[in-house]
Amino acid sequence: MNSPESPVFQREIKVWDPLVRLFHWSLVAAFAIAWLTGDDDSRWHELSGYVVVGLVAVRIIWGFVGTRYARFGDFVHSPAAIWGYTRDLLAGKARRYLGHNPLGGVMVVALLVALLATGLTGIVLKAAEEGSGPFASVSARVAGIGPEFITRAVADDDEKDGSGKNGEEFGEELHEFFTDLTLLLVGLHITGVLIGSLVHRENLIRAIFTGKKPA
Repeated sequence: MNSPESPVFQREIKVWDPLVRLFHWSLVAAFAIAWLTGDDDSRWHELSGYVVVGLVAVRIIWGFVGTRYARFGDFVHSPAAIWGYTRDLLAGKARRYLGHNPLGGVMVVALLVALLATGLTGIVLKAAEEGSGPFASVSARVAGIGPEFITRAVADDDEKDGSGKNGEEFGEELHEFFTDLTLLLVGLHITGVLIGSLVHRENLIRAIFTGKKPA
């Protein structure tokens, strides 16, 4: 059996293509800027939010037409496979994957959904508050907060507690919820990367820079 120090184990292969790596670090930068400028209601916050949505859209497309390890088909697994990997990980005998492991695949999808929801709720909120942005033309028709089901939810909430909370306030809370959810997922993602690096004795942070992993 080859040790981690052996030439066979140390041979590296290309896993992450340039677009995946560029997407990853561009998304890190864009979300960090959006979060840091969130309380300022600045132009930087707005622009970085658009960048986040654009990057996620590109990544979703690349997940269907991209290289092998970038495709959803490579890392989106069945619930049984996810549970089996989790059980093996806790037992210290998890299989190593060149691409994302089943739990990593869940995290990728969860982050994409949370980031997209964060960005879109921010854009809708901008349309409601200032009448600007791509959703501005529909903001008046839906009482200033996007889809009809949200408007109904606000009305029901007002009837129950008599608070008079309007659509914009609900939109702010929804945007903040998805922001906090994304931050939680980012923390879990970093934890997962560190655990995976320790369990399989490979530097996953380096891999997302170079695109290469030990074969």
